[in-house]
Amino acid sequence: MNRSLACKRAIAALVLAGAGLFLPALAAPGLDRFRTLDPVLAARVLALDPDRIGATDVRDTLSAVPAPRIILLQGSVAFVTMAPFAEFLGAMGYPLDRIRNPRDGSLSRSSFGDSAALAGEIAWEYERDALMPMLIGHSQGGMLVVRTLHELAGVFGDTIVVRNPKTGMALDRTTIQDPLTGASRPVVGLKVGFAAALATGKLARVLLGQWSMLPLLRQIPDTVDEFSGYSIPGDPIAGNLFGEEPYRAIGTAQVRNVTLPASYSHVALPQALALAREPVTRQYIDDYTPGNPAPMPADADVEISNLVHAADLWHSIKKHWCIEAQRALHAARAAP
Repeated sequence: MNRSLACKRAIAALVLAGAGLFLPALAAPGLDRFRTLDPVLAARVLALDPDRIGATDVRDTLSAVPAPRIILLQGSVAFVTMAPFAEFLGAMGYPLDRIRNPRDGSLSRSSFGDSAALAGEIAWEYERDALMPMLIGHSQGGMLVVRTLHELAGVFGDTIVVRNPKTGMALDRTTIQDPLTGASRPVVGLKVGFAAALATGKLARVLLGQWSMLPLLRQIPDTVDEFSGYSIPGDPIAGNLFGEEPYRAIGTAQVRNVTLPASYSHVALPQALALAREPVTRQYIDDYTPGNPAPMPADADVEISNLVHAADLWHSIKKHWCIEAQRALHAARAAP
C-alpha cells in the first residue's frame, strides 16, 4: 500500500470516529460473545419463536447464551425484598449472576434510588453487553420502574450521564456507542425491551410526597417495548379500594394490565420460589401463554398464590431474553 492511500484511509477512519460511526465489533465486548458462538447453537437461537419458549428451549439453548441484566426493585418496606422472586427465576433457569447487583451482589435493589442514576446504569450495561436490561419493580419499586422510563424519555432532563453500575461512579459523558449499530447516541431515548410493575399504587406516592409521579404513574412512554402492570383488587396498600386505574401507553409501547386474584397479598407477591420447585406448578408456569392460560392446577402440593404473575412474568422474561439474544446475533453477523 502506498503512503498516499494509507494516509487517505487513516483520515477516513478519523472522520468516521469523529462522527461516532464505529464498527459494532468495537462498540461492545458483549457482541464478541455472540460473534464467536457455536454456529449450531446460534442457528438454534435464531430459530426460536420468542412467544413460545418452552422449558427445553431454556435448558438447552437460552441457557448457553448471554442473558440480559434483570433489575429487581423492592418496595418501600426494607424487609420485603425481591430476593425470593430472584430465586424463583434462578430455579426456572435464569442465571442469578445476571440478576445480582454488580455493586454488592444483592438480588434485590432499593426503590429509594435515583431514576437518572438507574437510567445511566442501564445505558452502561447495554453498551457493554449488547443486551438491554429488564426492569421489574414491586410496590414502590414499580414506581421507580415507571419513573426510569420517563427519565429515559427526557421528562426530567435533557441529558442523562452514563454510570458504571459496578462502582456507582458517573462517567464524563451522556452518550453511548450503540452496540448494535455502532453509532454514537444519547442515553435519553434508549428503549428498554421489557418492564413491569407489581401492585404499584398512587396512595403511597401521596404519603411519601412523590408528587411528580402522580400524573405519570399510569402513563407508559415509548422508552419500553412491552410493559406489564399487575394489580390486586381492593389492595389497601396500593390504595385502589375503589377501583384500579389501568396503565396506558402514551405512544407505541405495548401495555398489558393484569388483574391478580383478590386473595393475593400485597406484601407476599415476591414469594414464588416454591412454585418453581413443585412439579405441578412448574409445569403450569412452563406451559403458560398470556391470553390463553390453562386451568389453575388443583392438585399442587404447595400454596398456589402468586402463580398468575409468576407465570406471566416468566413468559415475558423468556421472550425478551430470546429477543435480545437474536438482536445481538444479527448485529454480530452484520458487523465486518
